Amino acid sequence: MRIGVIGNSIKESLPDAIETLVKLGPKYNIEFFIHDELSLSLKEKLGNVFLQKQYLPSAELVAESDVIVAFGGDGTILSAARMVGKSAVPILGINLGKLGFLAEVSLEELEPFIQDVIAGEHITEERMMLKTTIEKDKSVLYSMNDVVIDNSTSSRLIHISVYVNGEYLVSYSGDGIILATPTGSTAYSLAAGGPIVVPTTSVIVIQPISPHSLSARTVIIPDTSTIRIVVEHLSNEARVTADGQTEKIYAPPLDIIIRKAEYSVKLIKRKDRSYYDVLRAKLLWGSDIRMVKGKSDEHD
Repeated sequence: MRIGVIGNSIKESLPDAIETLVKLGPKYNIEFFIHDELSLSLKEKLGNVFLQKQYLPSAELVAESDVIVAFGGDGTILSAARMVGKSAVPILGINLGKLGFLAEVSLEELEPFIQDVIAGEHITEERMMLKTTIEKDKSVLYSMNDVVIDNSTSSRLIHISVYVNGEYLVSYSGDGIILATPTGSTAYSLAAGGPIVVPTTSVIVIQPISPHSLSARTVIIPDTSTIRIVVEHLSNEARVTADGQTEKIYAPPLDIIIRKAEYSVKLIKRKDRSYYDVLRAKLLWGSDIRMVKGKSDEHD
């Protein structure tokens, strides 16, 4: 098996985590390739553990790998999703962060899960991607969580009209709007008051951000829909952000087209843990938060 490795270099534990993975290579006949953006931080910590030919830029890393292992939190996996693109190379997330809805296993669980992956004892889930086209310059952004349209620097209202399959839906005045995939329903959309959507559901969530109308509500539409967002000329500069990581700023008026992308991304998941297990664990459902806080206080 050939594994491509990416990671969040801000995480202090990253070099040790990658070293833990690489030590499994001889035992399980794994060949490793490392994202070249990690070369500096890894060489400082691990010296010449990796040969120069093992450090590859994004496109070559994906082309050479059977699996991409992403060390970090959900943001690292979102970056990996855009990196693998249409290649269909599956992503395995190793959680070095805190909340982590997408990262599948902890560092302590790494070796047994690598064994499961080699043995085929895992699940591969297809996750929807969104394709956002800005008509003004034909720029295209891809995202696995969401695309957000809001004011770039001003606290003033942004004025947005929404069309679905060519039919007028609604106009919002507020802080902006989120178009979220089911995967992204537990991200910014949830914080803005949106619903939790099971990731394998075939829908897109339209979620206003702090609208100046009590009647404005979340709308969930089929993922076969084409959404047109019109930013009215009354607004200041508009910012279009994909997955909270890639952004572009434009002067209105502005037409933005959002639809399901022509490809999906594969995430490697455990057989013994369902999405509902993850929700209960991450959101502390069924737990007495006072008791959870009490336990954490004991360890301070």
